[in-house]
Amino acid sequence: MNLSAQQGDITKITTDGIIVSLCEEAERNGVPTSALVQVDKLLSGAISALLDNRAMKGKAREVVVVPTLGKLPSRMVAVCGLGRTGQVTSDSVRDAAAEGARALRKMGCKSIATPLLGTGAEGIEVGESARAITEGILLGLYEFTKYKASETTEVEDVTILTTPEVRLDAVSTSVDEGIVLSESTCLARDMGNEPSNYMTPTRMAEMSLDLASKYGLAASVIERDEMETLGMGALLAVARGSAEPPKFIKLSHSRGSVGTAHMALVGKGITFDSGGISIKPSEGMSDMKGDMAGGASVIAAMCAIARMGLNTNVTGLIPATENLPGGKAFKPGDIIRAMNGKSIEIISTDAEGRLALADALSYANKNGMSPLIDIATLTGACKVALGSLYSGVFSNDEALVGRFMDASVRAGEKMWRMPLPEEYKEMNSSPVADVKNVGNRYGGAITAALFVGEFAGGTPWIHVDIAGTGDTTKDGGATVKGATGVPVRTLYELVKGAS
Repeated sequence: MNLSAQQGDITKITTDGIIVSLCEEAERNGVPTSALVQVDKLLSGAISALLDNRAMKGKAREVVVVPTLGKLPSRMVAVCGLGRTGQVTSDSVRDAAAEGARALRKMGCKSIATPLLGTGAEGIEVGESARAITEGILLGLYEFTKYKASETTEVEDVTILTTPEVRLDAVSTSVDEGIVLSESTCLARDMGNEPSNYMTPTRMAEMSLDLASKYGLAASVIERDEMETLGMGALLAVARGSAEPPKFIKLSHSRGSVGTAHMALVGKGITFDSGGISIKPSEGMSDMKGDMAGGASVIAAMCAIARMGLNTNVTGLIPATENLPGGKAFKPGDIIRAMNGKSIEIISTDAEGRLALADALSYANKNGMSPLIDIATLTGACKVALGSLYSGVFSNDEALVGRFMDASVRAGEKMWRMPLPEEYKEMNSSPVADVKNVGNRYGGAITAALFVGEFAGGTPWIHVDIAGTGDTTKDGGATVKGATGVPVRTLYELVKGAS
């Protein structure tokens, strides 16, 4: 798809479809956008009729497509809601652009144009609007069709129009950043949507090396023999039941001050999770191909960081393996030892992701990386607590987590801070080892985070549980069915803020 910004008039551009927007109750408050007014006038009041007849209210994610009947050079107009007047954000713009683009694609539109949405009366900055529109259209039109024979209409050209008084170079810069972040997010989505017979640990490592070469990252892969030398007993235990060899992927971007510690982004890379000996129910097990979403998000974020040339030091660590039952698989009751020397009693082999993270965080600590941010589809308990809209965030450092939460707001990815009470640590205590890998039934997301935190030690650390947000079952705004790519954009914003 070709996506660019240029100066122009939305009523005069020749294209298949155009997008205009309005706010809820706009007809009563008198603040429709100028583009909407111009288009409505040329359509002889067709959009006003929608409002008068309550066929549209301007609610967030609402969209109605109106044919122009030859009254405009464009064939179709998607009228998109931005939500309540005075409450419009870049998220509103992102979702409106996504809904509008999808609606026009359904009508066979291959070329789309849109003015800057949410600027003017709603006060969104032009660069912020341009980036949000770019992300909304690219993310909203995403489809994973690699294995389907049928073809769908593809949008080939998107133009974001600005007025003469707006600096086109500033808008183009925001568009370029939006393209990079959208493509990186879609990379994570592609990886998460791949079947597990394709997205194996080996393939994940090969992709990482190819991407590193393409975007100028330093890359290496630690193989099983070296893992054994390093003492990665937790990751190796998870890998024992699979015929697929484990891989420990390392990607580094070094453009910060010499001697400055590397921030570590650690992503869980379980390319298929059967639960191991503590096997999962068959219903829904096919979704476990997405248990590497954390690892995919780190790989994709590292690509975005490199492509944008951020002046900072950051390393991505991805422990990748399958978790399967078998004659050599680790078992409940086993005691294993992580890289940092801590012994772990295995209560459930289905609590394997935290074991892979244990060795990855230990590796980061041993190599002086700081701060540490780990991303994982870790617990169903987090999804029970927060549903499918919010990722759970746990941290041992107030300043760091404050910056992370601010980054999530800028990125438009919803996060919720969760507690880490010291009193819950006893739930992870073991009579035969330093720690056990599962607490009791209640507070499962918290006890899992506390377990992971044992291997972060005193280093500033954030744990992000994306069990509820790593994929979705329906389209909505810039999110589409399947893998979501969360939290690629938040990780980028966090690192950008530190550069």
